[in-house]
Amino acid sequence: MKIKRKIIQIEEDKCDGCGNCVINCAEGALAVVDGKAKVLSDNLCDGLGACIGECPQDALHIVERDAEAFDEEAVEEHLHSRKNAAQSREALPCGCPSAQIQSFTPCAQANRPAQRTDEGGSALTHWPVQIRLVPPNAPFLKGADLLVAADCVPVAFPSFHQDLLKGKAVMLGCPKFDDAPAYVEKFSAIFKTAGIKSITVVVMEVPCCAGLPRIVQKALQETGVKIPFNQVVVSTRGRIIEEH
Repeated sequence: MKIKRKIIQIEEDKCDGCGNCVINCAEGALAVVDGKAKVLSDNLCDGLGACIGECPQDALHIVERDAEAFDEEAVEEHLHSRKNAAQSREALPCGCPSAQIQSFTPCAQANRPAQRTDEGGSALTHWPVQIRLVPPNAPFLKGADLLVAADCVPVAFPSFHQDLLKGKAVMLGCPKFDDAPAYVEKFSAIFKTAGIKSITVVVMEVPCCAGLPRIVQKALQETGVKIPFNQVVVSTRGRIIEEH
């Protein structure tokens, strides 16, 4: 039954799909669909507006209109379903190369077929590298300096291995197209158990990348773990234009 109440409204022409609002919606009512934030269902949105302050484009507003009543049971069911779906995506068939954890020792690196850059070769020390595929208990995360990079960074930044990756464990992902709340859960689990020494988040200058550091920061807030945090922004022409 519809009632007149407060609810979130999104101006699509202003939304750049950064996903910041999605991360801060505890009810899971928001998602980035086709590059734009959307309310998945009226009954999942409580209308309190916790997501509004996270929008850099002022695209979210509270309006009063006829909408389905907020349903806490529907929210619980939705969050449970989403969690199960995320777990299913990560439960890859046994033997899939993407799911096999590997750590590359210096000796193993030396014996691999040559795939070298002008600066001296690959600095990758482990596999897998995608955020969705790396388990929180992966041995290469223990006591690691963690590099979290947007998918486009290694393509745009020519000396990625030598200037950013060397000596770090890396996790790659896209905050615009992947499941941001699942990322928050993944990093929270890592920060609780892995003893991460430092975090470097590297993103592109484009607006949709802004969600990645927010995801990591949200996980830090939820766990209460204090870890040195550094953010690097790379231009589409492959230059570091900001670091803090």
